[in-house]
Amino acid sequence: MKHFAVTSALTLALALAGCPEQAKPGLEASVIATVNGAVVSRTDFERELSRELQALEGSPPRTPEQIEPYKQALLETLVERTLLLQAAREAQILVSPEEVDRRVLALASEYPAESFDSALAQGQTTRTELTRTTRTQLTIEKLFAARVYARMAVTEDAIRREFEEKASEFQEPESVHAQQIVVKGLDEAKRLQSQLYAGKKFSELARRYSLSPDAKVGGDLGFVSRGVMPSQFDDVLFRLGVGQVSDVISTDYGFHLFKVLEKKPPRKKELIEVRATIEQRLLAKLKEEGQREFVKGLRVKADVKVNDQVLLTVTGRPTSVRQVEP
Repeated sequence: MKHFAVTSALTLALALAGCPEQAKPGLEASVIATVNGAVVSRTDFERELSRELQALEGSPPRTPEQIEPYKQALLETLVERTLLLQAAREAQILVSPEEVDRRVLALASEYPAESFDSALAQGQTTRTELTRTTRTQLTIEKLFAARVYARMAVTEDAIRREFEEKASEFQEPESVHAQQIVVKGLDEAKRLQSQLYAGKKFSELARRYSLSPDAKVGGDLGFVSRGVMPSQFDDVLFRLGVGQVSDVISTDYGFHLFKVLEKKPPRKKELIEVRATIEQRLLAKLKEEGQREFVKGLRVKADVKVNDQVLLTVTGRPTSVRQVEP
């Protein structure tokens, strides 16, 4: 349930400076860590770790050695989250109930009707928890927008430099505008081919006989770049001249006929065509760097203590709190 991870939309896998200070003996067995005095409880830590481990694909980690990296990563995430929420309170960042409701509704709209609650249950999340984590995420987003992003801008020089240095990314490959007809039998395909050679319109035959979803638009595939379709099709489409109809082509899907309507040679796109894409890419990079530096600054000044004795006993499965001797 990646939607519900507080830092999912923010790319908060930050390279943090230093490690948490070891907790002094005496921290309670219910405490995993403290961040400027704020408690990261064992209960919350166990629940989130269990949720993350169960969401993993394939065989979940089971041994303490396998689970340890996930425990450390989660600890860093919770420390970051706490520091960011503390910074948001200091900056008087507020999130209204209406903003939370809109975000939750947007998340729910991504699921078929009546399946959202099932998705929540599968991710071990309740609507109450979702509301709480959504408020946290929005708070952090607002904090970054106010304290990090507001001073950011991508210069024209940076855009032009990216355009020149990554020139190969902005090459538009050769493409053809084509139509297709797909039928089940070879005899039917050959009959349609004869009708096309006799002057029948390709679009009319496609609408009437083709089994492909594009039949409703006369078999129109639009412009297709080289390498997008199977090589068997590329070999035909890019060899045909404009206006020509292909021979019958057999595939696992049936028997195909193609007609080429237009051709475009390869070309380098103009800066004006890709400027917005480059600007968004560079801005995203600036935001990631800004997030990293902002959290690093909070971390340098933070008083973080970790209860290593309790952390060692965490298994990734919710358990009752046990007393740990100092």
